[in-house]
Amino acid sequence: MSDVAENQQVAAGGRFVIQKIYIKDVSFETPHSPQIFMEKWEPEVSLQINNSAAVLSEGVHEVTLAVTVTAKLADKVAYLIEVQQAGIFNATGFGANDMGAILGSYCPNILFPFVREAISDVITKGGFPQLLLAPVNFDALYAQHVQQQSSPQQVAH
Repeated sequence: MSDVAENQQVAAGGRFVIQKIYIKDVSFETPHSPQIFMEKWEPEVSLQINNSAAVLSEGVHEVTLAVTVTAKLADKVAYLIEVQQAGIFNATGFGANDMGAILGSYCPNILFPFVREAISDVITKGGFPQLLLAPVNFDALYAQHVQQQSSPQQVAH
């Protein structure tokens, strides 16, 4: 086996290697601290997830998973955290459809546990109860994205 066997998968004639996983950007705001700590903790939590991919060189891609969590108590923002978790991946020998699924679903699935941990750690260090994000079905999100891209545009009459 090669020295990258742990990070490498070969499927359908293609080769996939994880080169690096890293935090690209973190932002944490608690605009109503310390007063917010005196209130009963029953937050309304919203979550936004986006991912993007960029070609770094032939067969080398950066995938970024951006997650924003906002916790509010009534109309006050308790905290707002934004984390961009990224990875550099080598993917060669795959067709266009397979590459779309790799970059739009497989790589975000790899990155999500890292972003979940970063969010949980920062929120806890900010003085708030731990937040564990539920698993996300990136396969379904990617399939939905592909379906939206392939369906004809609806025109309002």
